[in-house]
Amino acid sequence: METVAFYTLGCKVNYFETESMKSLFEQHGYRVVNFNKRADVYVINTCTVTHTSDSKSRQMIRRARRRSPDAVIAVTGCYAQVYTEELERMPDIDLITGTRDRLRLPALVEEVRRGGPRVMVTSFEEESCFEDLPFYRDQGRQRAFLKIQDGCSHSCSYCVVPLARGPARSMPPHRVVEEVHRIADMGYKELVLTGVHLGQYGIEGSGITLAGIIKKIEHVPGIRRIRLSSLEPLDFTGELVEAISASSRICSHLHIPLQSGDDEILCWMNRPYNTAEYAFLVARLRNLIPELAVSTDIIVGFPGETEEHHWRSLKFVRKISFSRMHVFKYSSRPGTASCSFKGQVPPEAQNRRSKEMEEVALEMAADYRRSFLGTRQEMLVEKVYDNGEVEGLTEHYLRVKVPVDDLLQNGTGALVQVELLEEDSESDLIHGRLLNNPV
Repeated sequence: METVAFYTLGCKVNYFETESMKSLFEQHGYRVVNFNKRADVYVINTCTVTHTSDSKSRQMIRRARRRSPDAVIAVTGCYAQVYTEELERMPDIDLITGTRDRLRLPALVEEVRRGGPRVMVTSFEEESCFEDLPFYRDQGRQRAFLKIQDGCSHSCSYCVVPLARGPARSMPPHRVVEEVHRIADMGYKELVLTGVHLGQYGIEGSGITLAGIIKKIEHVPGIRRIRLSSLEPLDFTGELVEAISASSRICSHLHIPLQSGDDEILCWMNRPYNTAEYAFLVARLRNLIPELAVSTDIIVGFPGETEEHHWRSLKFVRKISFSRMHVFKYSSRPGTASCSFKGQVPPEAQNRRSKEMEEVALEMAADYRRSFLGTRQEMLVEKVYDNGEVEGLTEHYLRVKVPVDDLLQNGTGALVQVELLEEDSESDLIHGRLLNNPV
């Protein structure tokens, strides 16, 4: 039996797509092995959000070639889609496929072996269809990720995603319902809906929006939690806010990218909101959903960003008090508008501002965790350790570790009641105790 190994970089959408590709190869008679093992085929699913992700992708390609000189090296994903010519110059690669036609990837590997074309990257058209990759059960995950949307029809000045993913398009509503029922039948209790721009679900005119999909799937038997991966500020229509706040299944955690806490920088980024509108949205959501966790993304060192801009951004994120904040240093991406902007910020200034923003992020996260000490929460068990502890997530995306007895030694995927007792200052964990048996 031939073997195939995968390496994935980037976002949750990429990870979902890798799991689907594993299933496709298995259906073609392959056995999936660890990337650190010798394999007949290596698939590197790339990311191109930053220079670092590009470099990491190339590093993994060279590593695979060193490990198995005779293997077929296939490169897919966003880096392959946008910067195909860069990868064409790498002799280690046998097949380049981009972010389309992954359903045909096993067949394309066979074509390459017979002397077929090396580059199979196709451009996006406005009528491009949603790539309906099947959900694949990942034995290492206790939460089911389902991609229901792809592409983005907005053009932030720094973002290469529209070039990598094409226009917004969605999984047909009946297929979403089918996949959610299939996921429930597999025993998953938490479902994560994901997409490149999830809030644009249905924008092509199917008549069903993300709010409509939530209403269609929230009562599927077996699914106890539905988590929304990321929503842009302008995605929160009145219909969506009502659907989220009224649902007993939607997790009390929303990831809402901010990118900058300064209005001038937001304008240069071509982000369609200002800080006052963002703050109003968060206040509205917190009023409707008590103890709501709001996480975000922030970019430091955008072209033209001064110390004053940076200071205002720090002040604003403190005002919002996020439960979690992912900090990114601006990375110039060829093909984006900001690549040609004046006032590129030197690396040393980017590094310092990133460190200052990270310090604030850690403070806010610790404050949010501490606000839950002494409370009782429902936790999804994700890991069982040999030392008699289990680790999992609450609906607020708080990571908790509790000691247990033998009843839970094989209890991953269970939902249990825990009491949160003590924050671990060395990590983002909270230590607690088990209150009842798994349900």
